[in-house]
Order: sequence, then structure tokens, then C-alpha cells
Amino acid sequence: MKITVINGTEKHGVTYRMKEIFLEEFRNDAEITEYYLPKDCPGFCCGCTQCFREQQHLCKDAEYVQRIEKSLLEADLLVFTSPAYVFHTTGAMKAMLDHFGYRWMPHRPAKEMFGKRAVIITQCLGSGGKSTAKDIKDSLSWWGVTEIKVISFKLMSEIDWNKIEEKKKADFQKKLSKIAKKMHAIDYTKPAHTGLGTRFKFYAVRMLQTSLGKQNPEYTDYKYWKANGWIDKVRPWK
Repeated sequence: MKITVINGTEKHGVTYRMKEIFLEEFRNDAEITEYYLPKDCPGFCCGCTQCFREQQHLCKDAEYVQRIEKSLLEADLLVFTSPAYVFHTTGAMKAMLDHFGYRWMPHRPAKEMFGKRAVIITQCLGSGGKSTAKDIKDSLSWWGVTEIKVISFKLMSEIDWNKIEEKKKADFQKKLSKIAKKMHAIDYTKPAHTGLGTRFKFYAVRMLQTSLGKQNPEYTDYKYWKANGWIDKVRPWK
């Protein structure tokens, strides 16, 4: 199997250690590709709208964005990690996700995403883990991913891994390993189930695209939906 990991920071701190514990279950039989932000996607979206109006390859940061997208589309499992920065994901993660606005359902979602499974790993000192995960989950769900597992931890007293008490580290290890074993046992030759929420979004957008297409048959997003057969009877899930 293939796993693509998007690390919201280059720092090898607590979140990094948690991610390493999770991946340990897969290292013997999975091809793991990792990206570290902002190094692997350093540019900010400048709002030029080229990806929406024309094609994503015209983005000034396409060199980075398209390399990451290729890995995401080829992967069986997506792993996103981020510590909580002021109750939200890191700026580097947000900047990368902004670049994929064109892959949101109202534009040109990739059909491969509808069968993906994803894991989000977050940690915070006391609060902010849920809102951090939501920042990432919003994009994943609007890309078409339904099966998203969130693993969030509260440190409560110490943000230096080497100073965290051993009992708490053992608790982290136990929870991460348990979830990793469950995720590892999945048959990834079968796509994940596309839930009702995702299907509702799809059909709502389909109505929008049908309406826009009547007004302008050359509209970029409508042409994409039409070419995929989604305006007709084809669906991106099985």
C-alpha cells in the first residue's frame, strides 16, 4: 500500500513523535511518502484564480502543488499532522490547503478522493485540538473524502517530548498503536464508503453545475463535470 503524509511543520517535536508511532505499524509493508511544510510547499496562494478559471498547472506554485497532489491521488491512506497554533492548524498547512481550493466539490474534485481514507493527528497544550483537526477535515471532506479518523491529544503540562512523563507517553503510544493496527487491517483494494453527507454535497453541487452549464457551456468547472459524466448518470464513487 501507499501512504502520503503531510506534516504541518518541519519541527521534529511532539506531533512528529506521535506520527512516527502511528506509522511504525506500516513501515514493513507500505511505501510512505512524506512532505514537510513549509519546505515542500513554501508559497502562499495569491488569489490569482488561475486554478479556478483556467487550469491548476498555471498556478505560480504548481511545481510544488502538483507534486503533492500526485502523491495524494496515488495513496491508499492520507495522513495529516499538525500541532495546534492558536486553536488552528499551522499557517504552513493552511497555505498548502488553500492551493487545493480548485479540488473542492464546487469546482473540480478528483474522483480518486471519493474512495480515500484519511487520518488527522493533532496535539495541543490544553485546547484547540478539535478546531485544528477541523481546519484540515473541512478540506478533506470537500475533496470528497468521507472516512476521516481524527486522533487528538492534550498535553496539559509540557510541550517538550523529552520532558513529558513516561506514563503519558505510554498512553499516547497505546492509543496511536491501537488505531494504527485497525487502519492497517483494512483491505485497501476496496475503496472507502462514500457517506450520505458527501453524496449530499455532490448532488447539491451537481445542480449548481447544471445551472451554470446552461448559462455558459464553456465554463471550466462545468466542462470538467460534464467530461466526467457527473452531470449525467456517472458518479465518482462505487
